[in-house]
Amino acid sequence: MAMVSMRQLLDEAAAGGYGVGAFNVNNMEQIQAIMEAARETSSPVIIQASRGARSYTNDRFLYHLMEAAVELYPEIPVALHQDHGNSPATCISAIEQGFTSVMMDGSLLDDGKTPADFAYNIQVTREVVEHAHAVGVTVEGELGTLGGIEDGVGSGEIHLTDPDQAVEFVEQTGIDALAVAIGTSHGAYKFSRKPDGKVLAMNLIQEIHEKLPTTHLVMHGSSSVPKELIDIINEYGGEIRPTWGVPVEEIKLGIRHGVRKINVDTDSRLAITGAIRKAMAEDPGEFDPRSYLKPARAAMQKVIAQRMTEFGQAGHAGDYKARSLADMRDFYAGATAP
Repeated sequence: MAMVSMRQLLDEAAAGGYGVGAFNVNNMEQIQAIMEAARETSSPVIIQASRGARSYTNDRFLYHLMEAAVELYPEIPVALHQDHGNSPATCISAIEQGFTSVMMDGSLLDDGKTPADFAYNIQVTREVVEHAHAVGVTVEGELGTLGGIEDGVGSGEIHLTDPDQAVEFVEQTGIDALAVAIGTSHGAYKFSRKPDGKVLAMNLIQEIHEKLPTTHLVMHGSSSVPKELIDIINEYGGEIRPTWGVPVEEIKLGIRHGVRKINVDTDSRLAITGAIRKAMAEDPGEFDPRSYLKPARAAMQKVIAQRMTEFGQAGHAGDYKARSLADMRDFYAGATAP
């Protein structure tokens, strides 16, 4: 199976009433952890790379690692997604490098920090949609801004998505998926207490879904930041402050109301860091990188498999045959049914 269109994964998830985790990667071990978790749970999956990850890994290394993943796990439908593209040029370069899905984050200017106005967001997102759909590639857009800053992306300010504006945005751009701002943040420090309706506006998801029932919704900043992962880091010399992430039960509520893609990065980072700290502390004389990368990979696999099960994607890898990007190009051109 080749890498597949994210649109197909999300369409199938909508038909099956489940969500699909989108997990960020920077290196081989993270890709291996995700693919092993996908095999363990028989899950379709979205693997995504930020601009920072593409710079760190190099596009060609990243693409060929993904090619190896597809070759070694032929039963797993997997999409390769550009996370938080800051400009049409970034998204087009990802398409040229073989990504099957891109996010044009026009909620910010191309510095990745300054909030943009609505007209700018429509303009740049529409430009990416026209280019991407012509070659069968999926496009995610964002309306509103998340809190926090991760990989240099983010204004640090939260601007919640306006449901009526969301309708106009989807109509004007033709995007496949909409990232909504409901109070979540990038990074580990999302909430200072367990979030409730005052800080996490899950009601917005329901309202937007009612207005846009055929648009796939995306939750960014959706790591749950488990206390047990933080405790391992701190036990072995770390200094992570008390913090709360997005509770899994709130993500499940979102899935019941149109959320199909759930972005998770921090949980993976916490799992990896805790395992590395533990391995080094328990055997300080060891210097073989495999001695800590193996448990790090296993720890990430464990948390990813858990999320796949919680999001409902487990067991759905074999439900459908992957469509080629050429098929999706024809679909966008109106030649074939989805």
